[in-house]
Amino acid sequence: MELRLKLLVTLTYYYPHWTGLTAYAQRLAEGLAKRGHQITVLTAQFKSTLAREEIHNGVRIVRLPTALHLSRGVIMPGFIPTLNRLAKENDLLQVHTPMLETNFVTRIGLWQHKPTVITHHGDLVMPKKNSDQMIERVMTALMTQGEREATRITVHSCDYAAHSKFLSPFRSKLDCIYPPVEIPEPQPAVVAQWRADLGLTQNKLVGFAGRFVEEKGFDYLLQAIPRVRAKIPNVKFVYAGEINVVYERFFDKWKYLVEQERDSIVTLGLLLDPQRLANFYAMNDVFALPSRTDCFPSVQIEAMLSGAPVVATDIPGAREVVRVTGMGKLVAPRDPQALADGLVEVLTRRDAYMKTRAQIRAIFNTAKTLDEYEKLFETLITQNEH
Repeated sequence: MELRLKLLVTLTYYYPHWTGLTAYAQRLAEGLAKRGHQITVLTAQFKSTLAREEIHNGVRIVRLPTALHLSRGVIMPGFIPTLNRLAKENDLLQVHTPMLETNFVTRIGLWQHKPTVITHHGDLVMPKKNSDQMIERVMTALMTQGEREATRITVHSCDYAAHSKFLSPFRSKLDCIYPPVEIPEPQPAVVAQWRADLGLTQNKLVGFAGRFVEEKGFDYLLQAIPRVRAKIPNVKFVYAGEINVVYERFFDKWKYLVEQERDSIVTLGLLLDPQRLANFYAMNDVFALPSRTDCFPSVQIEAMLSGAPVVATDIPGAREVVRVTGMGKLVAPRDPQALADGLVEVLTRRDAYMKTRAQIRAIFNTAKTLDEYEKLFETLITQNEH
């Protein structure tokens, strides 16, 4: 790409915050910066100790103080004037959704005649509480207006796009681009020692990871544990993730099952170091993804790149990786017995589902993702100039 891009990226949380969404945004921003583009990120100062402005790995980060939390989001009083100022300095705007301010970004893009790209990380699905449902309705309305005003919308897979009611009115402006996923190669000696230290050398291991929230479906996995154990008595379930999620108390509802299965569950906590995360995946014989809803969980690609096949629910978006790689098995969603059967199948016939890291990389490749975004952004800027 010959054009030197000037891109303003907006999202609620950015580095050093770490979720699948922020990892996606950070890899994309830093990858484009490394290719010589000028990238600015406008985001929340979610901790008062964070610098209001800094350069990190070639990306300019502008953080705004927050007034209050609203479920998963925050209110940033200075967002609109700062957005308006920074938009004038850039050629193109990108917003990672869900984001409360999506419509402000697209509207300022229209006012300043700047192309705006929404990167859609999944339809907003909140818990069933009345307050959460109200937030979902308001957020969805604001994001829908933003989708109408956006120039283009990128989504992680065409499978998810084809089945999303939220995206269906905007199919003419959708571009399907796989996420950028990076993880180090596992360290076999360290993995073996970690297993030994945990006393798991003789066990079959099922890994699962992520925030313990309703959409991840870990309650179905908890219900599947005794069914798997009935077929494979030495199985253990190893969890890496955050239990005490401040905006959703889903773990409390299912804590009694965790207590019932305490002897079968090993909890490692949240793993932020990429090498340690790779070793976690490699330690497990299979990785479980029991999601209720999920646009495109990158953990399954990370698991496969680390040598662990995946058992995932057969739902739009989440099923994409197993479908295109063959490294795992799809099972009926919201069905503990189907999940247990799938886990038993892969644990007992693991070699039939194995692929090499090179085979996975041939499909999910960060350089290819960056190429596709560069091409899209260049096209939009060129069209806008004419």
